[in-house]
Amino acid sequence: MQIDPHPGIRLGTITHAGPAMRWRTEAMRSHAAGRLIHITRGQGRITVAGLTNGYGPNNLIYLPPHTMYGMEVGPSVFGQTLTLPDVTEWPDAPFHLRLMQNDPQKELISLMESIEREIQPSGDLRAAQCYLGLLTVFVDRQLRDRDPATTDQRRNTAAARLVARYTALIAHEFSSDRGVSGYASQLNVTPTHLTRCCQKTCGRSALALLNDRIHYEACVMLRETHRPIQDIAKSLSFRSAAYFTRSFLEKSGETPSGFRKRGTAEIRA
Repeated sequence: MQIDPHPGIRLGTITHAGPAMRWRTEAMRSHAAGRLIHITRGQGRITVAGLTNGYGPNNLIYLPPHTMYGMEVGPSVFGQTLTLPDVTEWPDAPFHLRLMQNDPQKELISLMESIEREIQPSGDLRAAQCYLGLLTVFVDRQLRDRDPATTDQRRNTAAARLVARYTALIAHEFSSDRGVSGYASQLNVTPTHLTRCCQKTCGRSALALLNDRIHYEACVMLRETHRPIQDIAKSLSFRSAAYFTRSFLEKSGETPSGFRKRGTAEIRA
């Protein structure tokens, strides 16, 4: 479910989906707007800017605009995603807060519920924006007061910094015809070194991260637009529609046309 009565402020839910819809959460993606993920139940793993971490209840994860991420969502997981209309008051880098005390847990839930109430058709956008402001104050305090021992020091390693730069390039340029070697050259490293670092930080190769981002975009266009498949293939820099079909089939186990038809059938059902 997604509540979207006002431009810029959107609130969606995170729940487990079957294997056919797993791409909605697990595939690497990025968005033009910043997002805040609040997990209230369950646990799993999330990869943000090429670094994989576990998550659990009362975790708050911030994704700046154009930050690549993907997450495992098991049967017990429930959470919310808040799309932020303005990130000028938010940090430039991702963060992952693990709220261990009852008071901040309750305060965050209250703020999220207030935002949800005010973005309903019967609510007031001005009030929603005020609660968003209070949310930034809450986050600032939590970041300021958190125990340094709870921060992930891997984010500061050379490998993590390189992979973060790589995923940032992918987020902006995934639709180009550039391969891993082209990105590695731009980063002044060898493709082998880049892949080694990706494997170290998130257990995936550099090529897998790139292909995953392209696959997600293909899925979105197949499900949410009526663009011809050959146009989608061209927009993602595939050499031909036939090559796109083979690649999509290898990744998902079904053809692009089959994937699109199944989505249409699910909506009608």
